[in-house]
Amino acid sequence: MDQLELSDFDVDQQLLQLPGISLLIFTSVGCASCRYARQQLPRLGLPVQRLCWIDAEENGGAVERYEVFHLPALFIVRDGEFFGALRAPLTESAIRAALNLGLIREPDELP
Repeated sequence: MDQLELSDFDVDQQLLQLPGISLLIFTSVGCASCRYARQQLPRLGLPVQRLCWIDAEENGGAVERYEVFHLPALFIVRDGEFFGALRAPLTESAIRAALNLGLIREPDELP
């Protein structure tokens, strides 16, 4: 599974161009759950093509556009279309179930 580090400057451009399913994850260095997510998510056998990490402290524009209120915050993007927030415990089975539910929603444009 690929991993990308995104910023305010390239998050939208990258997500619009990337094929397949991307999991956009907002994190922060001082957040214990974020450190856990960064350590565990790449190890899980998730049905996504890539994990896209964005540092919430350094990218306030993206935090505002995506209306991030808690960390880590996960969002589903498939083929440039936005499927909203993924709210689930950070376990493989919970994230898989949330992805399946999230991808049946009507997609929207990126925020």
